[in-house]
Amino acid sequence: MGSILSLRHYRQEVIAHSHGHPQVVISLSGKLDFEVEGRTSLLRQQQLIVIPAGAHHTCDSLQGSHCLVLDVPGDNWLSQSLGAHAEASRRLLDSPGHLPLAPHQHQLVNWLSTSPVADPLISRQGAILLLASLSSQANEPVRAKGLPLAALDAYIDQNAAYPLQVADLARICGLSCARLHSRFLSECGQTPMDYLRQRRLRSALTLLRQSTLAVGEIASRTGYASQSAFAAAMLREFGASPSTLRRESGDN
Repeated sequence: MGSILSLRHYRQEVIAHSHGHPQVVISLSGKLDFEVEGRTSLLRQQQLIVIPAGAHHTCDSLQGSHCLVLDVPGDNWLSQSLGAHAEASRRLLDSPGHLPLAPHQHQLVNWLSTSPVADPLISRQGAILLLASLSSQANEPVRAKGLPLAALDAYIDQNAAYPLQVADLARICGLSCARLHSRFLSECGQTPMDYLRQRRLRSALTLLRQSTLAVGEIASRTGYASQSAFAAAMLREFGASPSTLRRESGDN
């Protein structure tokens, strides 16, 4: 292994190998297709991928990709160089990961990309700063993002007249159907289909109160094939028939 830090240009030729040391690849420009132990990733600018020691990986870039590569030395280099950050760095480097760079890390990476990283001192100190920064970020508690309810609402409203399935909502969230079901139960206290049904019925109630559309037309616009099924659903949800709900709105 040569310098700890190096600048490399990846091209269309496929690289497929493994090595006995961990590696961090940071994209400076272009896109780089990666597969690490069967897991595929598309590495874009200002993103990085961690390749654990011994992990088989392949990569190539159709248009070319310029990258900063950190080859982590062995022989207790982490302990000797990173001190209190060494254990966190080991955890970071022990499993494949595809991560974005934080804004403050952009500055460090940009500086290193224009520096003479072949210089042993710059290479070593730059690698230490970079790993310390990454391990500190990895130690921060992960705050799970909530479900994108605004995006789901917009999608349901735009497609309310059509048959919608849990798979449609899962695709919007980037989750499997099973994972979406679990997330809805924990975050909303209901299943995805219950959420979909309630969103449609609330839209129907708004149309009843704020438009002169026929009840059958409202039923069709909110995904009900028959007026009787629509009336039964409104009765279960709001305790009254569509005509009663419309009349109550006019009375008020």
